[in-house]
Amino acid sequence: MAKLNLNRTEMPRQKPEVRAKNYNEVALGYSREQALAEAERCIQCPKHPCKAGCPVQVDIPEFILALRDNNMEEAVRILKSKNALPGVCGRVCPQETQCEEVCTLAKKGGQVAIGRLERYVADWEREHMGVVPVKPAQPSGRKVAVVGSGPAGLTAAADLAKMGHAVTIFEALHVAGGVLMYGIPEFRLPKDIVQGEVDYVASLGVEIKLDSVVGKLITIDEVLKNGYDAVFLGTGAGLPMFLGCPKENLNGIYSANEFLTRVNLMKAYQFPEYDTPVRIGRRVAVIGGGNVAMDSARCALRLGAEKVYIIYRRSEAEMPARREEVENAKEEGIIFKLLTNPKQFIGDEQNNVCQMECHEMELGEPDESGRRRPIVKEGSEFKIDIDVAIVALGTTPNPLIASTTPGLETGNRGTVVADEETGQTKKKKVWAGGDIVTGAATVISAMGAGKRAAADIDKCLRNG
Repeated sequence: MAKLNLNRTEMPRQKPEVRAKNYNEVALGYSREQALAEAERCIQCPKHPCKAGCPVQVDIPEFILALRDNNMEEAVRILKSKNALPGVCGRVCPQETQCEEVCTLAKKGGQVAIGRLERYVADWEREHMGVVPVKPAQPSGRKVAVVGSGPAGLTAAADLAKMGHAVTIFEALHVAGGVLMYGIPEFRLPKDIVQGEVDYVASLGVEIKLDSVVGKLITIDEVLKNGYDAVFLGTGAGLPMFLGCPKENLNGIYSANEFLTRVNLMKAYQFPEYDTPVRIGRRVAVIGGGNVAMDSARCALRLGAEKVYIIYRRSEAEMPARREEVENAKEEGIIFKLLTNPKQFIGDEQNNVCQMECHEMELGEPDESGRRRPIVKEGSEFKIDIDVAIVALGTTPNPLIASTTPGLETGNRGTVVADEETGQTKKKKVWAGGDIVTGAATVISAMGAGKRAAADIDKCLRNG
C-alpha cells in the first residue's frame, strides 16, 4: 500500500503588504502542477464520506479522479451536474467544516483540499470552455417563479430548468447574484466569477427579470394568478441587526450591509470612476466576529484606514468566521480586540462619531448557541478613538414578502417557516429556502436548500 501523503498543497496568495492595498483576489489559485499534486492525494476511498458532507451532494471523488486523469471536460461535467455555482463555492464555501472535515485523511490531519480543486476545475472551464450549451430537457409545460437571485435562487432555478420547467427569476436589484454581488468583496469573490455563474443559469433557459421588487411591484398571489404553478422564495436575509446602545445613530456608523453594498455593488472602492459616497475613516471599528465582519474590516483597510479594529465580545475560539479569513485579516494588520463589547458611542459637536466606550468581557457558562456566554466585567470601561464604526452582528429577512403574502407563516426574527427537507411553506404552491428560512448562514447551505426545494417542486408539479 502506498504511503499516505498528508501534506496539503498550499494555495499561492498575494503577499499581505501588497494585497492590503488592492482589491485583486487574495488567493491566486492552483497551477496545473499544483492541482495534479493535490488530486493525487485523494485515496478514492470506498465510502466517500466527503459526498455526505457536501450540502449539494457533489460527486467529489469522481471529479477529482477525472482531474487527475487529465479529463478536464469530464471533471467539469461531473462537478456541474450537482453544483451550478462551482466558481463561487470553490472560493467562499466553508469546506473545512463540511466535505473536508469528514475526508478520510482528516483523521490524520491531512484532508484533501477539495475546495481548491473545485475552484481549479471551475476556473479551467471558464478559461477553456466558456458557457457550454446544455441540452434542454423535454418541456413540462409548467412555470415556476423564483424570487431572489442569490445562491438559493440560482441553484433552484438551474435545477428546475434542467428538469424541463419554464423558470423566471425576479430580482429586486439591478444586477443578479444577490449577496454574492453586494455582500462579498472583490478580493474574496471577483464579480466576473459571479456573473459567469449567472450567465450559465441563464443559458439553461432561465429568464431573469431585474429591478423587480416582489412584494412591492407585484405580490406573490399576483405572481401565482399570472400563470405560475409554483413560487420559490430565496430572498435571503438583508435586514441588518444593531447593537441597541446609546448614540448608535451618529454620523459615521454603518450597518455592514450598507457599507459592503456601497463598496461592492456600487463600487465605492473604484472612486472617482464610480461616484459612490462612503465615509473613509482613519480609525475604524468593526463590531462582530463573522465573515461579514472580516470582509468589512478588510474593505475599510483597503479604502485607506490607518487602524482597523475587530471588536468581538467572545474569544477567538468562538469566532464564527472562517479560520482562513481570520488569518488573512491578521496578516493584513487588522487589530483584534477580543472579549470586548461596545457600551455606547460618543459624538463630536457635528454629531460625528469620535469615540466608542467599551466593556471588557469574560466568558461564563455555555448559552443556547453552545458557546460560552460573554459577561460584562464591572468597572472595566475604556474608550477607543474612532471616526467610523461598522456594525456586523448578523441579518434577518426583510419583512416585505411576509407582510404582503397572506398565509405565509413566519417564525423567530421574521424567518419564513418551511419544511427543512422539502422547503414547503404553510402557503400552498410556495416554497422557500436559504437565509429567508434559516437566518444568515452560508452560501452552500442556501444552495442545498434551493436544490432540495427544486426536487420537491418538480415532484409536486409532475404529480399534480
